[in-house]
Amino acid sequence: MPDFIIAYLGGRQPPSPEEGRRAQARWQKWLADLGDAVVHPGTPLGPSTIVEAGGKTKPAGEDRLTGYSIVAADDMNEALAIAHRCPFLKMGKIEVAEIRNM
Repeated sequence: MPDFIIAYLGGRQPPSPEEGRRAQARWQKWLADLGDAVVHPGTPLGPSTIVEAGGKTKPAGEDRLTGYSIVAADDMNEALAIAHRCPFLKMGKIEVAEIRNM
């Protein structure tokens, strides 16, 4: 069964500590519902910088990578179904990609 990265793009902080607790509870439920499909529950990422050829750098934009999780799924369609249920969609976008072993 292949692994898929669920990459979290953009997003906003909850407007209050109470909403933050509710968001965390939704996140924990989503992970619990996934059961053994969870390979890595997730890692949030801080501000990032884009590195370009020639040594140029620039801050990542609004839809920057803000975190990721790794799940096991039979195929891309199953991974997308998992992503569609992710509570992060209430605050940002998600990109899903298969992790290829080389």
